[in-house]
Amino acid sequence: MPPGILHLLERLDDTPAYVLNARHDILAWNPLAAALMTDFAALPPGERNVIRWLFTGPVADRYGSDEYVAELAGESVADLRAAAGRYPGDAGIAALVAEVSQRSPLFARLWDAGEVGIRRSSRKRMVHPLVGPLDLHCDVLYVPERDQRVVLYTTAPGTPSHEALKRLRESAPVALVAH
Repeated sequence: MPPGILHLLERLDDTPAYVLNARHDILAWNPLAAALMTDFAALPPGERNVIRWLFTGPVADRYGSDEYVAELAGESVADLRAAAGRYPGDAGIAALVAEVSQRSPLFARLWDAGEVGIRRSSRKRMVHPLVGPLDLHCDVLYVPERDQRVVLYTTAPGTPSHEALKRLRESAPVALVAH
């Protein structure tokens, strides 16, 4: 993890942010990302994977009923396929694809469709259990020399979502975590 990226996460105290590798493992996160999504530190390192989480975790039940989640699923698989093309011999990517294909018919279908793409930015709508509805902008910044991504969630100032994110920040743990 480049030190500059860790410094960036530390300074983004009002923006949920985390760092992914090409396999979609979450490598580092700031306190507000943990408050928004889940307590990543409580998960075993192998479970800190966005693909595994999307296709085999509780959010998987929302496919078909939530347009955003269905779109994110397709984009995420296309992005993972692009990584598999960059790293054709990567045993970790191959193992992840095999595992999630067995556990998720949707993932298997999307993987077999063969789409390749790089995830850039999107909108995310969610209902957080503590602060309610959130309308977020999700932007992905690339760190090409490490093939990592910094994922940022922002809100428009003055909106109900912005105020909700401020309330969520008050409940966030204090320390930055990197692994």
